[in-house]
Amino acid sequence: MRPALSSASRSLSSQALKDRLSRLSVPPINPVAALQAHVDFVPPNIPRARRLQTAVVALWSTVIIVVTFLFLLLCSFPPLWPFLIAYIIWMLYIDAAPESGGRLSPWFRSLPFWKYFAEYYPASCEADLPADRPYVFGYHPHGGLRGAIATFATEATGFSKAFPGIRPHLLTLSSNFHVPIHREILLALGICSVSKRSCSNILRSGPGEAITIVVGGAAESLSAHPGTADLTLRKRLGFIKTAIQHGADLVPVFSFGENDIYQQMPNEPGTSVYALQNRFKNLFGFTLPLFHGRGLLNYNLGLMPYRRRIVSVIGRPIHVQKTDKPTLDQLLAVQQEYIQELMRIWNSYKDEFARTRRRELIIIE
Repeated sequence: MRPALSSASRSLSSQALKDRLSRLSVPPINPVAALQAHVDFVPPNIPRARRLQTAVVALWSTVIIVVTFLFLLLCSFPPLWPFLIAYIIWMLYIDAAPESGGRLSPWFRSLPFWKYFAEYYPASCEADLPADRPYVFGYHPHGGLRGAIATFATEATGFSKAFPGIRPHLLTLSSNFHVPIHREILLALGICSVSKRSCSNILRSGPGEAITIVVGGAAESLSAHPGTADLTLRKRLGFIKTAIQHGADLVPVFSFGENDIYQQMPNEPGTSVYALQNRFKNLFGFTLPLFHGRGLLNYNLGLMPYRRRIVSVIGRPIHVQKTDKPTLDQLLAVQQEYIQELMRIWNSYKDEFARTRRRELIIIE
C-alpha cells in the first residue's frame, strides 16, 4: 500500500508544477501585429497618379478573370443565348483576324489607360528605323512581357511617333484568342497569333509591317529571375528563317528590367519545381512560372508586378537577303550577327539600366 502524501509534499508539488507551466507559457499571439511586422504596407499619402497606375496594372493583371466573369454573367440571361452562341461560332470558326493582321485600333492603343500602364514601371524605347521595309523584332527576355506590351502593343511609349509608318504586331499563342472578349482586346492592340501563317500574312502586307516575337518562349520564362538575363536563343532559328523568307530586317530588342518585376520560386534544373513546370510545358505548350510580387496595398506580398524600371532598347536592324529556302549555314550566319548586336546592346546599356545585375547576359541554349 502506497504511503499517503503529506500536505507539505502536495503543496511543494503544486508550486513546482506552476513554475514549470510559467516557463512554458508564451506571449499571446496578435495576428494583426504579426502581419504588420512582415508586410510593408503602402502609406496613405500616395499621389493620385501613382494610385491610378497601380489600379491600371492590377486591372490588366486580372483582365482574363474579369472578362471571363463578365461573359459568364451574360450567359446567365437566356434571351442573350442566341447572340452568345453566334459569337462563339464566329470566334472559333469564322473570324480569321488573329491569323491575318488583327484589327489594330490606333484609338484604343492611344487611350490614357495605357499611359498609366507604362508609367507604372516606367517603360521607354529608342531606335531609328525607316518604314521602307518589313521588320521582325526579336524580344528578349521573356520575363513578365510588360515592356513588350507597353512598347509594341500600345502608344504609351510613343512608338508611332518614334517610328512613323511602322505598324507593330506583338505575337502570342493562338490559344489566347479562344477567350471571349479578351481576344477582342488583344486584336484592338494589334496583337496576333504567332503561327507561321500569321507571320507570313503580316509580313506580306508590304513595307512598314512589323511583327514582334518573344523568342525565348515558355522555356525562357522559367529562367526569369531578378538580376539575371539567361536567354534561350541558340536553338531558335524559326524567326530568322521567317525574316529571310520575307526579306524582313531582323531587329533585336533587349528589355532591361523585364526579369525584375516578379520574384520567381527557385526552379533550377534537377528540382521538383523545374520538373513539374517542364512537364506542364510539354503537355500544354506553355508554362506557369511560380512567382510572387506585391499587392494593391503593400509592397512585398501579392501577385502584382513590382514597380521596377523597364527600358526596351531597340537595336540596329540586320539586313537580310530574301531567300525562299535558306540553308542552315545562312541561318547560322544571320543568327551570329543577331547575337552580336544583342550583346552590343547589353554591353552598351547594362551599367545604366542593369546596375543591380547578379551576373552578365548568358545564352543558355
